Amino acid sequence: MPTVLRIGPYRFHFYSDEPGEPPHVHVRVSGKECKFWLTKVLLAWNRGIPVHDIREIERLLHVHQEALIKKYHEFHNR
Repeated sequence: MPTVLRIGPYRFHFYSDEPGEPPHVHVRVSGKECKFWLTKVLLAWNRGIPVHDIREIERLLHVHQEALIKKYHEFHNR
């Protein structure tokens, strides 16, 4: 699970065992994790991250959306 971006306490990463899914990124903070779709930044699921952190993660994803989609495709050879 490579880290593709780290900003403050947020670690953005991919998993290699998720074939067939649209571009997305997992984010960990304080031992909690969420998943966001990248084509249209949208929360897929959240496991314990507080709402104020989810809002900040979403803001950061909008800023870095293009680069993360590119890294997603490079990582998954698409």
